[in-house]
Amino acid sequence: MDKDTFTLQAIRQDLIDNNLQAKAIIQDILNSRTSIAELEELNEAGRSKLSAIRRSIERLDDWARDTADAALTKEVDTHRDQFSKTLQAFRKANVSTMLEIEKANREELMAITGESELRQRSTARARHNQGSLVSQENDVTEKMLAISRHLSETTQKSAVTLETLVASSQNVEATSDELQNTAGSITMSGKLLKKYGRRECTDKMLLFFAFCLFLACVFYIVQKRLF
Repeated sequence: MDKDTFTLQAIRQDLIDNNLQAKAIIQDILNSRTSIAELEELNEAGRSKLSAIRRSIERLDDWARDTADAALTKEVDTHRDQFSKTLQAFRKANVSTMLEIEKANREELMAITGESELRQRSTARARHNQGSLVSQENDVTEKMLAISRHLSETTQKSAVTLETLVASSQNVEATSDELQNTAGSITMSGKLLKKYGRRECTDKMLLFFAFCLFLACVFYIVQKRLF
């Protein structure tokens, strides 16, 4: 196995490995319902794998251009389509999980609020332990404030994550369009070079026939003068 073949196989293997790992991370994001911090860690890992996939596709595209391999160019297009679908799934998984985490936090806040109301009713019925109930109410209030702050931080972090995903998607789409335009230009240049090559061959043949005709005329004139 020569070095070029080994390198091409290595690029393909990297694409397979990174695609599988990216899909596994997407599944982990869908299963994550604990906290925004854990979601951000999965996001960072997912973005790293997506970047690795994009770099491998670019390397494979460069290879296809250098070798003018039509089958390899088609393989590059297939990888680009798969990458676009993976990126969409990554974004949807993030949005879905963030909504689920925010929903869970709201439900927890409502549950604490309901518990507070029940304790207030119990206070009206049993006033003999007012000091203890006041302390419990303070604890509930502190919990509600903490959850409210957490919800606010979650919303802000969700907005930042979405903006990052949108920016990454726009960059990927712009890069894809640029690569497709460049591939089209290279294909057109190749066709023009082949066309000019055929014309050059025709011109050489015409020059050869003209030279032969000139030699024939010279030979004829010399023959007439000598004989």
